[in-house]
Amino acid sequence: MTGRDGVVPGVAGGRVRSESEISRARGREVRIVVMDPPGADQADLPVCLALHGHGSGAASFVDLGVPQFLAAAVAAGVPPFRVVAVDGGDSYWHARSPGDDPMAMLTGELPGWLASRQLPDPTRVLGISMGGSGALQYARACRGGLSAVALLGPALFRGWGDARTVGAYRDEADWREHEPLQHLGELGEVDRTGVWCGTEDPFCPAARKLTGVRGVQAHFPRGEHTDGFWRRVMPDAMALLGAR
Repeated sequence: MTGRDGVVPGVAGGRVRSESEISRARGREVRIVVMDPPGADQADLPVCLALHGHGSGAASFVDLGVPQFLAAAVAAGVPPFRVVAVDGGDSYWHARSPGDDPMAMLTGELPGWLASRQLPDPTRVLGISMGGSGALQYARACRGGLSAVALLGPALFRGWGDARTVGAYRDEADWREHEPLQHLGELGEVDRTGVWCGTEDPFCPAARKLTGVRGVQAHFPRGEHTDGFWRRVMPDAMALLGAR
């Protein structure tokens, strides 16, 4: 009734580099994971920023099979790009507690970390669950300049009564400042935005609010808030992220 689970493609992924950086914005060492398409040695390939969900980290994208999904997409004709993930903690990608500001890390520190690896700034972003909220916050912070945003089961909240149950915000004012659904008119120009959310996902009613945003491609198949669903829709997300 909730649809089949997706499976990781049976292809070899490209090179994966897992390194660490000291984030002053987060007040700690964070992991940065760079996933290349197979055979890619061009430093100027477009970069897709990948934002993880609650309770996980940058390495979760490797566990999910993103290197293989990226390889399969490129083999099928999607223009190659890189995926870069970074640890953001559990603060819904904003300054939830003093001294820990993941969004400041993304906007103020990540460009330098990428430049030190001869990589360009991200021009597209993939967000899963909590990372979907982060992806929209990142688009708002960038105020345009992104070519694609892909949201998988984005953890959005239609009202403070829902948001307060997860402990993601200090108070209602903090929620209103950072909740993407409160700022849909401030996302800037994005060429392509896709949202995939299962109809059995508790975040589905909130995700449907995105259908009114110009240029959003919305998909609501049967499915839950699970890795199996992310894997099922990942090929479509990869195609949207890689399109030129």
